Amino acid sequence: MNLLTRGLLATFLSLILTHTAHCAELPAVKSVGQIDLTRYVGKWYEIGAFPMFFQRQCVADTTAEYTLGTDGRLTVLNRCRTENGFDQATGQAWAPDATINAQLKVSFFWPFRSDYWIIALHPDYRWAVVGNPNRKYLWLLSRTPQLPAVEIEQALNQARAQGYDLSQFKLTRQMENGQ
Repeated sequence: MNLLTRGLLATFLSLILTHTAHCAELPAVKSVGQIDLTRYVGKWYEIGAFPMFFQRQCVADTTAEYTLGTDGRLTVLNRCRTENGFDQATGQAWAPDATINAQLKVSFFWPFRSDYWIIALHPDYRWAVVGNPNRKYLWLLSRTPQLPAVEIEQALNQARAQGYDLSQFKLTRQMENGQ
């Protein structure tokens, strides 16, 4: 192994250990517990999120639409505007523990799945903050394409209180009509 490779490997391992140590110092992420899935289904607009590799082609109008199946699972349709039109992906979400149905698993291609925890929710289901227990992902969703700044701040304060580093949070461009 050459000197450059060793240096890069040492830097990479140091970053991982630092991140792991930082996360170990923080309290565990908590979801909101129980939600009314019939109120949660429908269309949500992404107000902002941590940048994600699989959303790199998205330029605006990112939405998530949830449909409740008879088996209690949610069908998830994620959609966004790209430079050449629209891109979308369909997946499934389910609660492994029905008593904490705000802690979902989501899968867009079997056998891969990820945690999808609703960590904050407006009492009227106007907005939701979704993340995962390792604080790697975060989305702020709204029932409308725009959300007043005061409500964005209220929602993000709840994520901040759970130890999310909001320096990487980016607002999502939504067209006036949300289409």
